[in-house]
Parts: sequence; C-alpha cells; structure tokens
Amino acid sequence: MRFIIQRVAKADVSVDEHVVGAIEKGFLVFIGVSRDDTKEIADRMIKKMTAMRIFDDENGKTNLGLSDVGGQLLLISQFTLYADCKKGNRPSFVNAGAPDMANEMYEYIIGKCRKIVPVVETGIFGADMKVSLLNDGPFTIVLDSDEICK
Repeated sequence: MRFIIQRVAKADVSVDEHVVGAIEKGFLVFIGVSRDDTKEIADRMIKKMTAMRIFDDENGKTNLGLSDVGGQLLLISQFTLYADCKKGNRPSFVNAGAPDMANEMYEYIIGKCRKIVPVVETGIFGADMKVSLLNDGPFTIVLDSDEICK
C-alpha cells in the first residue's frame, strides 16, 4: 500500500465538473492499493498517517499533527501509484490491486479514517477525477507499507 500525503491549505476533487470532495487545512492523500494488501496493513498505514506531525508549531517546527490543528482529510484512490516502469515506455499495473479488492480496501480506509478525523472527504473510486490543491510548503511525504510494515 502506498500513501502520497500532501500537506495542503485546501484541496478539492471534481467528477464531471462537479466538486465531490473538498477540504481546508489538512492532508490530501493519494492511496495506492497493491494486490497483496490487507486490512492489517491498512490499519498500520492509517495509524502512521493520522499521527504524522508535519504542521508547524508556534516556533515554526513541524511538531503538530492533524488533531492539533483541526486538520481534514481528502482521500483519493490512485492505482497508478503501482505503475511498473521498468520495461518500455508504457507502464504496467500488474502489481495494483484488482478493482473490486482495491475499492473494498479504499472504503475500509475511509471508514477507519472517519473514526479518527472529524472531516474526511473523498473522490469517487474509478472515476475520472480532477484534483486541485494548494500545497502548503510544499510538503509531500511518501508512506510505503513495504517500509512501514517491516
């Protein structure tokens, strides 16, 4: 599982020119599910992501977490995080989770996050989405379960 976390001042996602999810200060998280992912892996990734302290404190140090700043989440499913570009110029996605399994994991992650963070917005699984964001920093973190769950 891979999470690309962007600290944002605001972000939104649209489908067919209609905003389906929008947040203010918080994390925009692109979520990639592999074919080998489990709910246990998702739990560890969620715990790590929601506890990350990457907001500035009164001294300008990245010391505060989502809960400290009333941060919000925008969760976007993105199978392309499992693109394999080793051969040729056209990426392979054989390592991405099958759509039904990946959607189930995405919905699981959303449900778990909603128990932790008061405002959780989402995109629409499998839709052609347009994502807009104002990256705060810029500040981008990559969480990979191959590293987090060793």
